[in-house]
Amino acid sequence: MGQERGRNRSAVKVWDLREFRNLDDTVELGTRNIKLALRRLRHFAREGAAEELDLDGTVKSTAHNAGWLDLKLVPERHNVVKLLLFLDIGGSMEDHIRICEELFSAARSEFKHLIHFYFHNCIYDTVWRDSRRRRVEQMPLMELLHTYDASWRIALVGDASMSPYEIEKEGGSVERWNDEPGAVWLRRLLDAYPKAAWLNPVPKKYWDGTASIGMIRRILEDRMFPLTLDGLDRAMRCLRR
Repeated sequence: MGQERGRNRSAVKVWDLREFRNLDDTVELGTRNIKLALRRLRHFAREGAAEELDLDGTVKSTAHNAGWLDLKLVPERHNVVKLLLFLDIGGSMEDHIRICEELFSAARSEFKHLIHFYFHNCIYDTVWRDSRRRRVEQMPLMELLHTYDASWRIALVGDASMSPYEIEKEGGSVERWNDEPGAVWLRRLLDAYPKAAWLNPVPKKYWDGTASIGMIRRILEDRMFPLTLDGLDRAMRCLRR
């Protein structure tokens, strides 16, 4: 029941202290193409104070002002897409830390409006921002749903590899008792944020061999994509619709 030695991740429940670490968003990207793929999900608008030179406007205004220089300023252009990023952490996801850190780092640089949360295996009634303090600082999912409106898009990152009861049964969480199944909470999240996609670091050729991956895919209505450049591209196109 413990994790003091390896059991090929087959323990029914792990009752001893499990320590997860935060993903590092300062990791140098292994490839800039990850950032290029994320740029599919961008919509620019000018917001804030007028601090950027409007060259065309300045030239036009100066010409109409008898040659006297008339500087025109406009607000800076920003990507106004708002993204909630949910990252599975710990357990089997330890095998995918590098690619997840590269994705996290790219997302932080590409999206001005990005809020990240961590979960383990499946979405339940709470998520957290800091894995080092997750036992004392968790955010109830219902509070999250009331804090961020439906204009936010969501991306979930995880291998979706777990026992089926973690998704379909109350008490299925491997860490604590959950009164409602993970599937119920995941559907609540998707109902609140219709523009959603799941990114899976497990190669797609192995998906059919894991029952829980199929269950999550059905809940997402097949909006699961492999965590590859092509998968990222298709996921961003999905979130743009």
